[in-house]
Amino acid sequence: MRSEFTLFTSDSVRIEGTHVTYAKAKNDPDPMALGIVMAHGFTGNRKLEDVQKVVNSLREFGGVLSLDLRGHGDSGGEGTMGMDEIHDIDSAVIHARDFGYRTVATIGFSMGGSIVLRQGSLSSGMAKPDAVVSVSAPGFWFYRGTRVMRVVHRLIESSSGRLALRGKGVRITSAPWPEPPPMSPEQAVENMGHMPLLIVHGDVDRYFPLEHAHALEAAAGKAGNPNVEVLMVEGFGHAESAIELETLDRIGHWMRKQASPE
Repeated sequence: MRSEFTLFTSDSVRIEGTHVTYAKAKNDPDPMALGIVMAHGFTGNRKLEDVQKVVNSLREFGGVLSLDLRGHGDSGGEGTMGMDEIHDIDSAVIHARDFGYRTVATIGFSMGGSIVLRQGSLSSGMAKPDAVVSVSAPGFWFYRGTRVMRVVHRLIESSSGRLALRGKGVRITSAPWPEPPPMSPEQAVENMGHMPLLIVHGDVDRYFPLEHAHALEAAAGKAGNPNVEVLMVEGFGHAESAIELETLDRIGHWMRKQASPE
C-alpha cells in the first residue's frame, strides 16, 4: 500500500513524501520492525523510475518512506547541496517513529548519501536513526576531480546554471555555504560513535571514485566503530541509476539485521 504524506521541517520547509508499506507485513510476526527513510541524489525525486526501483526492492525488508528533498520534486524550499537537508531527514525519521516503526534506518544516494551521514552524526532524540546506509557518497567537499563533478559545480555556482536546473524542476539556493563549511561526510562518520553504518560504493563511479569510500572507511577506523561494514561493488557505477537488485538485496538484509540482531 502507498500513501502520500507532507512534513514540515524545523526550519519550516514543506517536504513531500510517499510511504510504501512492508511487502511481507501480513506474514511477519514483527511487521513494524523496520522503517526505511530514503534520500535521493542531486536532481532526483521520489517519482523517478530509478528511485522507485530502490523503493520496490527495499520494501521487501521493511516499510519505506521516500522523500523529495527540499528544492526537488514536489517539496518546497531550495536545495543547499547537503547542508540544510539534514532537517528533511530529521522530520522523516520522527514521522517513521510516530507511525510505529520500532527501528528506523536511513539510506541515501550520492548527495543523499552525504546527507544521511551528516544527519546520523548531528541528530538526537527521536530524529536519530538506528542505522545508516550511504551509497555512492562523497567523502569530502568541493571535489572537482572528475569531469561530471566539474560540470555540477559550474551549474550550482552560476546563475545561468541554477536557471537551467530550475527548468528541470530543481531549485538550488544562490546563497553560498558559510565559513567554515558544514561538517564533511568523513567528519560525520568520525563523529557517529558506534552507530551501525554500511558504506556502499562502486569501483567504476564516474562521479566520486573509490578514494571517497576509502576516506569514509578511514574515518570509521579513526572512530573505532565496530559496527561499520564497507561494500565495494565491482562494476557498479553511481547511485540509483546504476545500482543492481542484487546489491539492493544485500543492503536490505543488512538493514533487517539491524532491526532484528541475533
